[in-house]
Amino acid sequence: MSDQQKELVVYTRSTFCPYQRRADRVFEKYNLPHRTILINQDPEAEQRVLNWTGFKSVPTIIVARPGEVVPYEEPAPLEKGKSPRGIDRGSMITEATEEQLEAWLRKHGFIENGNE
Repeated sequence: MSDQQKELVVYTRSTFCPYQRRADRVFEKYNLPHRTILINQDPEAEQRVLNWTGFKSVPTIIVARPGEVVPYEEPAPLEKGKSPRGIDRGSMITEATEEQLEAWLRKHGFIENGNE
């Protein structure tokens, strides 16, 4: 999928989250556009995150086709009850460290090596 055929969609909440702050630092560092969906203001979005992660885990960041709200491909499954924190699930990553998020973004072509 080319860069023009994908966008970053960030499922988060309107209240403070340290993991979201980490993601924001990465987005700012690389000037990455993304679309935000607030799960505490959108029950359908909250249910999607629960289905994907088993928790109300934010940020859950996906690679989607432009305008869509689901990953462009089915994310790798999680073991039931296992934390999704920092696990690269292909088209999705949840509660990642800055380093994990940067590696995931590189893999998907949103940032390049040497872009620091």
